[in-house]
Amino acid sequence: MKLILLYSGGKDSNLALYKLINKGYKVNLLTVIPKTFDSWMFHRPNVEFTKIQAECMGLNWQFINVSGEKDKEVQEIIDFLKNKEFDGIAVGVIKSKYQKEKIEYICDKLNVKAIFPLWNLPEIDILNEIINLGFEVYFSCVAAEGFGKEWLGRRLDLDTIKELIKLREKYGINITGEGGEYETFVCDSPLFRKRIKITKSEILWYRNYGYWLIRDYELISKTK
Repeated sequence: MKLILLYSGGKDSNLALYKLINKGYKVNLLTVIPKTFDSWMFHRPNVEFTKIQAECMGLNWQFINVSGEKDKEVQEIIDFLKNKEFDGIAVGVIKSKYQKEKIEYICDKLNVKAIFPLWNLPEIDILNEIINLGFEVYFSCVAAEGFGKEWLGRRLDLDTIKELIKLREKYGINITGEGGEYETFVCDSPLFRKRIKITKSEILWYRNYGYWLIRDYELISKTK
């Protein structure tokens, strides 16, 4: 089965990709780039570097620019995909009913299958699997109570997970960031043939949210 994975470059789409490939699916990547940082559906920080991530994995990649407007961006995806040949669309959504319903709507209009490899999996299991598989993940955006500037560019590790659990207890956040609390960028995973080393970055901080933006990088060969 030939799938298109909506690929943001973050931890969830990369974990979904890992699971799909290990199940034998042929996967092509599609990055949706909204014009604004407040899209209802799509991740924005550092998505320009998804092309580099795809190259590191040897996977086909394409992109579409969308308006970022609530319903218009959904139709823009339908229009972009309607003449392409594929069997299904996969996404890394975990808990968001809104995102799941929109993807199901798109797939219904295109008469293809909707696939959700991470849907309703326990949040702590997802984070632990990411760590155990050796993913290298960094926080690229934070936008919820309890998160400060110091989280930007921070690596996701076991200590970070413990702090996320404390923030959930105090503020009720979703520890996978599914509620928009944070976004991430993946520099390495078991699928990467080369890892991405960030050599230059910039932090932009606004009163209660901010972004970690990649400005330059190197590709590092991985030895087996």
